[in-house]
Amino acid sequence: MTARLGNGLSKEKGRISPLPSYALDRSRAYGEPWTTSVYLPVPPIRGRRLRIVLPVPPRIYRASVTRFGRKRGSAVFAVGLVFVLYLLLTIARGIRGRSRSWSDGIWQDPPTLVFDRPELERIWQWEITAGHYPSTRLIPEEIGLAETPLNPGLPRRSSANEYPPQRAVNTSGARVPTAIQNTVGTGSRRIYLDIASEPPRTAYPPRPVPGSVADLDIIMDNCDFNENKYVRDCLEVLRVGGGLDNEKRVRRGNTDDWKYIYLEQPAEDTTPVSTRRIDRSPDLGSSPHADPSLVPKPGPPELPLRLPKPEAALPYHELSSPCDPDYPRTFHMFWAGPFTDKPYMAILSYLYTQNLGLHLEKAPDNICRPQFWLWINPGPASAVPNPSAYNDMMASLEANPWSKPFLHPRFHDVVQFKLWNTTEQLDGVPEIKNEWRKYEDALFNSGGHVLKAPKKKSTTTTTESDVDSEKAATKDQAPSPTNGGEAAAAEDDLFQRTGSTSQSTYDRMSVILSDMARFVLCHRFGGTYLDADTLLMRDWEELWGWRGAFAYRWSRLPKYNTAVLRMNKGSALGSFLFRTALRNGLDFHPMTVSRYTRDAFLEGLLLRLPDALFDSAWLNTEYYQLDRPAFPYLGSFQEFFDTPPQHAAAPQQLGFEGFFRGAYAYHWHNFWWKAFDPTRNWPDLGQRFIECEKKQRALLHEAQIAEQVRLEAAQKALQHNGKHAPSPSPSPVRAAYEEHLEMKDAEDVSSDKRDLAWATVMKRTFEAYIRGEQPNMYGEWILFPS
Repeated sequence: MTARLGNGLSKEKGRISPLPSYALDRSRAYGEPWTTSVYLPVPPIRGRRLRIVLPVPPRIYRASVTRFGRKRGSAVFAVGLVFVLYLLLTIARGIRGRSRSWSDGIWQDPPTLVFDRPELERIWQWEITAGHYPSTRLIPEEIGLAETPLNPGLPRRSSANEYPPQRAVNTSGARVPTAIQNTVGTGSRRIYLDIASEPPRTAYPPRPVPGSVADLDIIMDNCDFNENKYVRDCLEVLRVGGGLDNEKRVRRGNTDDWKYIYLEQPAEDTTPVSTRRIDRSPDLGSSPHADPSLVPKPGPPELPLRLPKPEAALPYHELSSPCDPDYPRTFHMFWAGPFTDKPYMAILSYLYTQNLGLHLEKAPDNICRPQFWLWINPGPASAVPNPSAYNDMMASLEANPWSKPFLHPRFHDVVQFKLWNTTEQLDGVPEIKNEWRKYEDALFNSGGHVLKAPKKKSTTTTTESDVDSEKAATKDQAPSPTNGGEAAAAEDDLFQRTGSTSQSTYDRMSVILSDMARFVLCHRFGGTYLDADTLLMRDWEELWGWRGAFAYRWSRLPKYNTAVLRMNKGSALGSFLFRTALRNGLDFHPMTVSRYTRDAFLEGLLLRLPDALFDSAWLNTEYYQLDRPAFPYLGSFQEFFDTPPQHAAAPQQLGFEGFFRGAYAYHWHNFWWKAFDPTRNWPDLGQRFIECEKKQRALLHEAQIAEQVRLEAAQKALQHNGKHAPSPSPSPVRAAYEEHLEMKDAEDVSSDKRDLAWATVMKRTFEAYIRGEQPNMYGEWILFPS
């Protein structure tokens, strides 16, 4: 035992030690070591021993030696160590075996590639020829192009050598013979715009110029996380270049490098362009095995894709009308279960931001108005609609106070409700329509983890037309519980959930189905898919003008998040994704899709935009860029709904304009059970839609009474059984509204929350626009013609 003395010496077992106390008590100062040194004799050399350091605390080693002796204890210890290492290796393989393979001592994803190199080259050529690659970023060498492609998506150039090579995309470590990486532009010239509000109308930003296009190369240069670009700085570039800073412009220097929006004009130079051709290396054969950079999935390669002849997209100035039918401006959204305030908010953000002409008597002829298609799966994700599903869906929307306002004739041309039918949709994809039924049990495949829905008795159904006379074929369908079918076995059963009402009842099946639905919808109809937990934050005119495909980055990881997904109708990229997914278990999880494009070197055709454009808070929620966070600073996604008191002054003072200004959208990440406005959780749209408000408030009141009755009954049951009845804890339904049980109290401002969250401010801003109490973000007042 050691005692410390004032002079720095120590007293051990009644004597003074000349060593300082910290030298005698190393275990206390540094802790017991985690390694044990074992000395093994070296047979050829007498008296020499080999020192081996084992990752085992000495206490465990000494225990084995004390119990069994030095030799036997060492042997027992060695056997035990080998067993533990083997067990850990077995567990690791079990965990990662489904999605990983062991190669060269490193865990790697199994290959997903099912096409050979010539077919990948053909996909690149098709997309470039169609004008879907309006970028100067280099084509991967691994594709092995032997001739410079002509690119109508880029301004006309006399030679491919005019493009700088610094924008090369990522390549693997394996080198391949030299190949063509540039394209040569044959398209329209570009005029980059200086967008700003003109005095005296400087209170609101101007609408984007019809036909304008975003140069996503410039956006990548200013926003790419790989290049250490901050979200805060990216948003400033997006604001200034898009004219969203209007009367708050404080930059006095030259900002020409931040101009990312341009107009296409006829090319002045008509000189024929020159291309370059190289001799293909004999190492690049027709099989992916011939190229070490292409690692194919076991099995024969896919047959060549059946692709139509690519036709270059026409520039805006050559169109006969503002809308190009081959590139529809359609927002798709997928929803399962009853309509709630979540899709309500998504549609309101669309009405508030997009150029719909709602401030005019009739739709203008000089703009192309986008449309919002909400695809509704009326039952559980594992079920299919019954014969009367469409009529039932429309009746449900009419009766639901959250959805009924959008059935108003004023919104008929810009908001449409569509019935989702899995069978019909998959049969509408030519690449898989004849084969997907072989993988019917794998429809709910998320990252390699398959959820198999229970089999149900099939029934023959008839077809029915929707409002657009689209065929809603319903094959092998089972009646749903709401239409005479068998009741669900349990309310919270995974396969019977329709929507997420709390964190514990998350509707995972619908989420997995939506992973596939977004690719189906974009490939069949074109347009952009948005997750239902997304709000639009500005006009998308210039994004519609960009003809390529994109998703956005998964925070810090070089993966896709497909919460926002843009793809072209019937594209070669879409055909590649569906054939690849079919051979990989119909897995459309964004992480898996990232592997599809990475393995095939097609990432350049599905551009991975920085998440600053659609998900500005994500990096901060994962503790990145905290030295210079974007505004507002959200430490977690929940703070959008529950803004901390120390930051809660900003939403009311700054409003919509102060929320990630410059971003095109905001993805709030899955808090389906959180009300946007807990104290006014109804459609607050004024007298024109007052019946919807009254109905929702009555439903809330009834739900509160029913909840109170349930809690009292549970308490009485406990008392009757002789058990102590604790104070009942309210369910999430009651907890959201317990502060305002009476309708009349909600009209008193004193009953409102003192600090309003960002989510609440967003809802009240959009609703004030529909009520006609304030204009939208571009200064336009909504008009309801009589």
